[in-house]
Amino acid sequence: MSYEPPSPPANLPTEIVNTLNESTSEHLRDVASYAEALAEYKEREARLEEEADNADVEERPDDFPDDVPAKATITIKEINDNRYYYWQWREGDSVTSKYKGPVNPDE
Repeated sequence: MSYEPPSPPANLPTEIVNTLNESTSEHLRDVASYAEALAEYKEREARLEEEADNADVEERPDDFPDDVPAKATITIKEINDNRYYYWQWREGDSVTSKYKGPVNPDE
């Protein structure tokens, strides 16, 4: 073990390096434990998101427009006694709709 302090990674922000340099050894061990657990969590979340994205691509029906997500469903809306199909999906707290066509194409 060297008697010289370790050099921080070049890509670590200066504010973090300064905070770590001012910390006690006990806090540094806590930070190391937390950082390792947080890194594992973020890697797992990214992996799950990537798997979900890949599943969406594989399950996407041929008749979906490019700007409609695979999780969208078709709903019927009635406007002025006419019925229309709409793609509909949730984006956060809101529901988004996109016109598909009339229920009866002869209309």
